[in-house]
Amino acid sequence: MSLRLQPPIPPVPEDTARVARAACRTGTRCLVLRDQLGTVFTDADFADLYPRRGQPAYAPWRLALVTLLQFREGLSDRQAAEAVRARIDWKYLLGLELADPGFDHSVLCEFRGRLLAGEATGRLLARVLDTAREGGLLKAGGRQRTDSTHVIAAVRDLNRVELVGETLRAALNAIASTEPDWLRAIASPVWHERYARRIEDMRLPEAGPKRDVYVAIVGTDGFHLLDALARPDAPPAAATLPAVEVLRRVWARHFDRVEGGDGGARLRPVQGRGPGDRVESPYDTDARFRAKSSTRWTGYMVHLTESCDEGAPRLVLHADTTPANVHEASRTAPIHAVLAAKGLTPAEHLVDSAYISADHLITAREQHGIDLVGPGRRNLSWQNHIEGAFSLDDFVLDRDRRVALCPEGKESTSWAEQPKQPGQRAFIRTQFRAADCRACGSRERCTRSRSGYQGRVLTFLPKREHEALAAARAREGTANGKSLYAKRQGVEGTLSQAVRAFGLRRARYRGLAKTGLQHASTAAALNLDRLAAWITGRPLAPTRVSSFARLAA
Repeated sequence: MSLRLQPPIPPVPEDTARVARAACRTGTRCLVLRDQLGTVFTDADFADLYPRRGQPAYAPWRLALVTLLQFREGLSDRQAAEAVRARIDWKYLLGLELADPGFDHSVLCEFRGRLLAGEATGRLLARVLDTAREGGLLKAGGRQRTDSTHVIAAVRDLNRVELVGETLRAALNAIASTEPDWLRAIASPVWHERYARRIEDMRLPEAGPKRDVYVAIVGTDGFHLLDALARPDAPPAAATLPAVEVLRRVWARHFDRVEGGDGGARLRPVQGRGPGDRVESPYDTDARFRAKSSTRWTGYMVHLTESCDEGAPRLVLHADTTPANVHEASRTAPIHAVLAAKGLTPAEHLVDSAYISADHLITAREQHGIDLVGPGRRNLSWQNHIEGAFSLDDFVLDRDRRVALCPEGKESTSWAEQPKQPGQRAFIRTQFRAADCRACGSRERCTRSRSGYQGRVLTFLPKREHEALAAARAREGTANGKSLYAKRQGVEGTLSQAVRAFGLRRARYRGLAKTGLQHASTAAALNLDRLAAWITGRPLAPTRVSSFARLAA
């Protein structure tokens, strides 16, 4: 496929316009967007994704609009292609003749593939934001807010036994597609019965010794296949297949070889499902498991950043997709960097405590001029939760003399500055003399050390970080600070709309890159919806109140 740039996009055909206005007398979202914002995209926006020679491609500006409409209405590729043929409002937005047959649904998949191959997954959202900026509806230096939600991967949750069995089956299928003759020669006849069907469709042995024997057999079969692939006569194409690499990773984590005998396998003890490089499915190796509060899922996290200035539409400026086990705090700096690259750096950025640290407060201010607003993480020590106990705030820190003074007038005897390590936070540790603490009448209010051989130990941040966090906490307690932070709650409504009307929480595709494209496209589609609402003066829907709740009013 090649792209041949056409002259300026022609207007909507007369017959299409006449029928659309007659059929949609009150107007629709598509009619408003075409009349007020034009086509949003042009072929030149995607020219670098197409070769110069080949059969002419379907107009990419139309495919971009169809992609956003598809995500807006939760349509499959086939349904979207059918809507192009059958819906008059879509034809009006796309500028098509009434009799235009549209295109084959596979063209949409190919278009997404070009966006992924050209690392242009954010181009759809960027062009929608440019359109809003050109219309005076979006400016830098305002107020923005960010929050996240979980995303469930498009794969089935597997227990440990199912994971190893399905991983081996996926590797066998991949090799059978590329090197069938070689696999036929080394595969045991019982493998066809054991791995011909999906593991979840089989009746696995009951838990106990029979299940353990089955798992050991699967592990032995996997090692047998990996050993065969490691021989010099093994086909190189089979040994480098992605499914085979997943098999190596899964077996390295879950199995040990049994020395001697027939070279069998033994299942390793459970290593947990927390943060790490654990593969949860052989069909989506980017998906990770996470437990957050009462929610447990396998998949991803998506962070949405939106504008929230008065007198302007609330537009999603960035959609950041990560594996589920990536913590929110690690995304604050990357989000700021992307906003700065887009020329949309905010003056105030409202976030919850998961995105806040002393380093974030300083870096956001010094590198981007951003006032990061949010509650600092709470001190979880018992002294901060018991009335009358001596917390860190009750001690006087004399940084010049490198000592701390306790409420009873005693000075600390040691002061150690821990150097900042990669991925770790710098801190200062000071300790009081054990003899002073043993003889102190306020000991029970200060330390719970039972041995009596250790005095009170204080751990705190360096001066800059300590002051930045203290200032954030002080503002949090003021009326103005509470009023400002209350505006962050609006982003939860955006997440709710994206989840319920746009299917944000369920991945349509497998893999981090494709899921990221889905979220960027969903953000762009949500912006088109909000721009149409802003242009037509449609107000935000009020919060629903139940009949019983209204009785109290």
